Amino acid sequence: MNPFRIFPALLILILMTVLPGPAHADDAPLPAGVRQIVMIEGVTEYRLDNGLQVLLSPDDSRARTSVNMSYRVGSRHEGPGETGMAHLLEHLLFRGSPKYPDALAEFARRGLAANGSTTADLTNYYATFASDPDTLRWYLSWQADAMLNARIARADLDAEMPVVRNEMERGENSPFSMLMQQVASAAYVWHPYGRSVIGARSDVEHVGIEPLRAFYHRYYQPDNATLIVTGRFDARQVLRWIAQDFGAIPRPARTLPPEYTREPVQQGARSVTLRRIGGSPIALAQYHLPEAADDAYTALSIGAAMLADTPAGPLYQALVAKGLASNVFGFARAMRQPGYAVFGAQIQPDADPQAALAALTRSLETDAIGQLDQAALDRIRTAWLNDWKHIYNRSDALSEALSDAVAQGDWRLFFIERLRVQALTLETIRTQLGAWLLPSNRTSGLYLPTAEPKYAPGPAPADLASWIARIPAGTGRPAVGHFDTRPEAIDATTRRSILTLPNGPVELALLPKETAGGQVHAVLRMGFGNAEALRGQGLAPFATSAMLLRGAEGMSRQQIEDRLNALDSALSFSDDGNVLSLSMRSDRARLPEVLGLAFHLLRNPAFPEDELERLKRSLRTHVENDAASPAYLVRNALQRHGQPWDPDDLRYTPTTDETLARIAALSRDQLQRFHARFYGAGHLSLAVAGDFDPEEVERSLRAGLEGWRTAPPYERLAEPWYAMRPETFRIPAPGKANAEYRAALPLKIRDTDPRWPALMLANYLIGGSEDSRLWQGIRVRGGLSYGVGSAVSASPFEDSGAWTLFASTAARNADPLRAAMRTVLDDTLKTGFTQAEVDQGVHSLLNYLELGRSDDRYLASRWIDYLDTGRSFAWQQHVIDQLRSLKAAQVNAAMRELLRPDQLSIAVAADPDPKP
Repeated sequence: MNPFRIFPALLILILMTVLPGPAHADDAPLPAGVRQIVMIEGVTEYRLDNGLQVLLSPDDSRARTSVNMSYRVGSRHEGPGETGMAHLLEHLLFRGSPKYPDALAEFARRGLAANGSTTADLTNYYATFASDPDTLRWYLSWQADAMLNARIARADLDAEMPVVRNEMERGENSPFSMLMQQVASAAYVWHPYGRSVIGARSDVEHVGIEPLRAFYHRYYQPDNATLIVTGRFDARQVLRWIAQDFGAIPRPARTLPPEYTREPVQQGARSVTLRRIGGSPIALAQYHLPEAADDAYTALSIGAAMLADTPAGPLYQALVAKGLASNVFGFARAMRQPGYAVFGAQIQPDADPQAALAALTRSLETDAIGQLDQAALDRIRTAWLNDWKHIYNRSDALSEALSDAVAQGDWRLFFIERLRVQALTLETIRTQLGAWLLPSNRTSGLYLPTAEPKYAPGPAPADLASWIARIPAGTGRPAVGHFDTRPEAIDATTRRSILTLPNGPVELALLPKETAGGQVHAVLRMGFGNAEALRGQGLAPFATSAMLLRGAEGMSRQQIEDRLNALDSALSFSDDGNVLSLSMRSDRARLPEVLGLAFHLLRNPAFPEDELERLKRSLRTHVENDAASPAYLVRNALQRHGQPWDPDDLRYTPTTDETLARIAALSRDQLQRFHARFYGAGHLSLAVAGDFDPEEVERSLRAGLEGWRTAPPYERLAEPWYAMRPETFRIPAPGKANAEYRAALPLKIRDTDPRWPALMLANYLIGGSEDSRLWQGIRVRGGLSYGVGSAVSASPFEDSGAWTLFASTAARNADPLRAAMRTVLDDTLKTGFTQAEVDQGVHSLLNYLELGRSDDRYLASRWIDYLDTGRSFAWQQHVIDQLRSLKAAQVNAAMRELLRPDQLSIAVAADPDPKP
């Protein structure tokens, strides 16, 4: 059912009432530069050529006149460091101008009830006075002068500052006001509606006069203002005065800064607790709502009044009638941009505040909406329409209501809202309340009176002078010898040998060199068993390595961490099937102790039961989080696609459910048995780069490995090439704003293939850098992805490699991204690369390789890999030589032969119903 089904008839009524009537009284011609726009129920809109909007509503029934100048600027327009600026300007405008040096005194002399106000959306200046043409003429001329010539002087700001501070302090005295502000601040993470209109004390007290003047000249302009005159006055004469006083103000050349910030949909309940001295407890529940101009706002506003009605409303019955609160309230805040509704309770002193808050939110989100009935709607609607009629019939109230509607986006909302309220149905109200009063959309607040609240100290400005005085000046860094990063120099400096021990050899690559701080990096690698021996072990290899730092014989997890801290060193373990790698960072003096600690952890793990349970919980959480992650979904889909391994094979990629089952199956006994069967000497290698004594390292190895068992013979887990049938996977990822694209193509190639250097460079030019074809086409020109690229690999052991492409994008752009990726690839294959591109790419790649060789961690990790493959840095020099000799024809030929977009398997994980 259409909740606004009577609107067509009402719209006809609107069209009848808004058709232009007589231009104005007596059909006299309008003043030059003034045009009539529309008249609705006695309110006529005019526009001046400079953009000023004028609303006139003559009413002779009472001998009074109201004038309201509304500037469409409020606290939401303030930038960082500018909070409170709109409110400050409201004060300063009353300090006068050269023509009107003391406006407030003149108001008093003339008997004007005048003031100003600032909200998040609007600043207005208003006056009501006994009808008098001279007073009206004077006040209009003051408003025109204030728009252009307000003094905004430093002396005035200094004089007004105590007044503003006092206003700020009055608000700070109110627990309710402070709780409201803190709840709003928690509810609005990005949008300025979360800031107080009066501003941050530090901003207000330190504001400069020039930024204030700039703010004034930017927003206090005729095209950003609405002048409203209601009550007893001569419309013809007033229009002439307005044209005379305001028409001379030029339309500004500036463009107002656009507003981009929109508060994202809240995705979980938030809460605030405020503790101060005095008062009684207060509970609040705030919910985001649409802007006041939205149809849904009307239903929500009336619904909020129905829920909080006293004494018949559900909130009263749930809290006051049951003795939890002394009173309840609720209202929707009508705002230009999406606003909020607040519901609250003044809690009985002897009641439990937490229980009262729980009753408030439970009633709003479960019970109360269903309790609303037609009688409640009729009661609230009748009261609302009565209020509307009284406002319309009082000129000063009408002036204020029209100003409020201007703040909300359009003065005609005053009349539209009446039509909406008349058209509301109970079904519509219930539907809208059910859609918005959700726990995930709620920010709750509790004020808890506290006799002696304890707060953290307010931070004082830091004083570094005394510390600076302690730093010795004129000192330099300790000298470190130059290290030659050329591959042949690295090979010449590295001591390669085999340490022969009774329980098996240890291959060594030791690269001693001077380093800053005597730092040294090392990698120890241990291999054990083969694919057949490791069948059915599941997560045991991984979990065993993950437990090594969580406890050992005589050492708890904390004691291990404390020992490493004392040694200023780091250890980490990682597994890859039947290979365990141990990475170390230390210094020359402590490396032997770190090696000793590493062997103690390797040989004597305790596998504490409590730590294993913590590891399993952590793994479960990680896997469950990954299950909804688009990045994991596409990666898992492609890794599983066409895999030749059965579930008992270590190389098998499991599903999420299979992984969770494997985690659940982990036990201390299983890990102890795995460690006892597979860990040991026999196939070990060590690479060290940095400041160390090679002989001391060898002594540490002998001591650490002495008497340790020999592991089962090691055989590398082969990763042979296998064909992958091209397929596209569309994976739903509901609720995820970001989508992931991933594509893969198995390549039958080894890194000794003559085409490999050309293929490596082709991939680099396609998607390996910020200057690649994919980056430039997808991110720079297309604007579709934050991160996009490609990677290529080739095994040194067998003809097996892969080409992978990846990108992230907004869920709504998933299909355009996929199409754009294919377009870039097709265009690249068609045009190929020029020799200039090839030369630049080679230069860039060689620079990255040289950068790597300057890092000791890189050197140690490269050496440990070279020990596995029987290579040295001479291999890298061979690749460098091949890259330097590349011609564009070689690169294009390798690319076109091996990188086949039509053979890609593609996975895209995206929300099937993305938000715009």
